[in-house]
Formats: sequence, structure tokens, C-alpha cells
Amino acid sequence: MLTALEVSTTVVVGVMVGVEFAVAVILRRILDALPGDAGQLGHAHGGRMLGAVMPFWYIGSLILSAAWAATGWHHHGTALVVTAAALLILSVIMSLLLLVPINNRNKTWTPETRPADWQEQLNRWNRLHYVRVAVITAAFALLATALA
Repeated sequence: MLTALEVSTTVVVGVMVGVEFAVAVILRRILDALPGDAGQLGHAHGGRMLGAVMPFWYIGSLILSAAWAATGWHHHGTALVVTAAALLILSVIMSLLLLVPINNRNKTWTPETRPADWQEQLNRWNRLHYVRVAVITAAFALLATALA
């Protein structure tokens, strides 16, 4: 049972890291290269689509990590799992306080309604997102190490 939880947690967090890395490194560049208002519309659509899914993924990853830590409390690697869970908590706090407010504005923007500083707001979101990706990547590395 514990092995299934360990593997499931590592896979779920790993896929989340992959998606968030792709958003940061690949998708943003694709959207920014689109002509006219298409990029901004793509950012808004992505904000709506991923904004609906990612809260469950982040919280689910945290719950799985906490369950792994609790279930395997006396097993090798628990300190790594607890640290990973703490990093996932940090990522949720960062999301709620810093990234979600920007995303909530962005997902409603159209070329007609976007504010004058919309690009600066997206750039701030992207910088914060890079930090969040680093945090969840560190959590994933700790989980993978604990699994090994």
C-alpha cells in the first residue's frame, strides 16, 4: 500500500511539474510570438483553462505527500517527504497570494478591456511562476529521492 502511495505521489507531482515547466518555458513563448491580439487572448484562455484545473492538482499533490509522510512516518526518507510537502504548501501559498490574483484579472481580459499595463502584469506573473516552478521541482526531486 505504501509503495503504491509513494509511486502515485511521485508521478502526480512529476506530471504537475512537467505541465508547469511547459507553461513557463514553452507555452509562454508560443503565445508571445503570435501576431496581434492572439497571444493575449491565448493567455486569457490558458488562465481560464488551467486556473480551473491546477488548484485541484496542487492540493491533491499536497494531500498525497502528506498521506505518504503520515503513512510512512517510520520509514526511510520521511524527512524528505515532509520537506517536499512543506515546499508544496509554499507553492500553494505563493499561488493564492501572488499568482491567482493576477490570473483572475488576466482570464477576463479581451483586447478591448485589458488594462494599459497588461503586459507588465503578465510579466510579473511569469517571474513569480518561474519561482513556483523551482519550488515544485525541488519538491518533486525530494519525493523522487525518497522513493529511491
